Amino acid sequence: MFLLMVVVFVLGYTAIALEHPLKIDKAASALIIGTLCWVVYILGAENILHLGFSPAWEGFKVSHPDAHGIHAIHEFIVESEIIHHLGEIGEILFFLLGAMTIVEVVDQHDGFKIITDKIKTTKKIKLLWILSFLTFFMSALLDNLTTTIVLVALLRKLVDDKQTRWFFASMVVLAANAGGAWSPIGDVTTIMLWIGGQVTALRIIEGVFLPSLVCMIVPLGILSFTMKGNVQRPELKAKDKTLTSQGEQILFLILGVGGLLFVPVFKTTTHLPPYMGMLLSLGIIWVIGEIVHRNKPKEVKDKLKVINILRRVDVPTVLFFLGILSAVAALQSAGQLNLLSQFLDDKLGNIYLIDLAIGVLSSVVDNVPLVAGAMGMYPVADAGTVGYLSNFVQDGAFWEFLAYTAGTGGSLLIIGSAAGVAAMGLEKIDFIWYMKRISLLALSGYLGGALVYYLTYSLL
Repeated sequence: MFLLMVVVFVLGYTAIALEHPLKIDKAASALIIGTLCWVVYILGAENILHLGFSPAWEGFKVSHPDAHGIHAIHEFIVESEIIHHLGEIGEILFFLLGAMTIVEVVDQHDGFKIITDKIKTTKKIKLLWILSFLTFFMSALLDNLTTTIVLVALLRKLVDDKQTRWFFASMVVLAANAGGAWSPIGDVTTIMLWIGGQVTALRIIEGVFLPSLVCMIVPLGILSFTMKGNVQRPELKAKDKTLTSQGEQILFLILGVGGLLFVPVFKTTTHLPPYMGMLLSLGIIWVIGEIVHRNKPKEVKDKLKVINILRRVDVPTVLFFLGILSAVAALQSAGQLNLLSQFLDDKLGNIYLIDLAIGVLSSVVDNVPLVAGAMGMYPVADAGTVGYLSNFVQDGAFWEFLAYTAGTGGSLLIIGSAAGVAAMGLEKIDFIWYMKRISLLALSGYLGGALVYYLTYSLL
């Protein structure tokens, strides 16, 4: 059963990768493996947990010394693990739903027109550099997921051809992941390392900014020699004529961007989960929208009121997240991911190789449980520790490099990061198409940034 869980995940992952040839939506495949992994887990729970690979089960037995037998195992899986992971997954889903709705509200009010009107160039490579740098710094202030959602909405106003827009959206994913890696609030994994005390805010910026910048610039440099031509802007159709004044466009752009920027401030101030800040921002924008549009004609309100905009939010993307994160959570709970982390430690034994491997693996499975596994395997060493263990002190090389690799390694595959999954869902980007056209570019940037980090850390 332990191996069967892995087989189910791999088969489901293959179905997601082959979505277009199979003509089966990836959300359906994700929901199936998200459920089947837990079904296999609970049916074979007694044998799986007795293997001793699940840290969560060991912790449960310590906190529940009187729990024994199959009843205790079922209590652990159903009432402890599923509820625990559902809480974590719910935070991500509500965050995603809130962010997607806010972006859609701004888009419906033509708020992004204020930005797109400022971008005059139609040269592909020049536009790509502009959007990549915009993404890089926005993802450090917001986070890579929110930034990707915003930029994909922008791209729909700037690029008409689907294949070209796929390429630009994919490069936005690379830039968003690179930008999120050097900021303590730019990616879930850096937030985890920051809150856990493995890194401090100033040092993560100092140590990882340059490698992250190189990670983005290397693919852009390669494309500067190969990408030619201009983009075709979408034509404004009669039915798409704006229903908002310029003042309303500016208002909702400010409200949207301000609401997204408010989220990390809310988290830092209240220590509550980010999704609460996102939902608070959405609620405020919703109220203001109701007030602004209350006296307008019905056809205008039908397009601009948040309650109607919610019906246009991409629900399959949310369900895809639910399925894939549920499947990974089952593998984390049963111990497969913990076993993988131990294997890396035993076989590699070098902090740079371990971190590089974690980064590559994060393109296949979610980087959050991989980083969580690394944090559990390696306690933060005391200040002043010498030798090999000095790499594990606060702000040590292992933790800084882990922030870089876990943040940027997910770009190697479209499904390897929250930003990639969001772009894949919003633009229906094909998994195989991404592998053929983007993965090698992402790998060149990933290795280039890693080399820069190794050289700078060794020299300094």
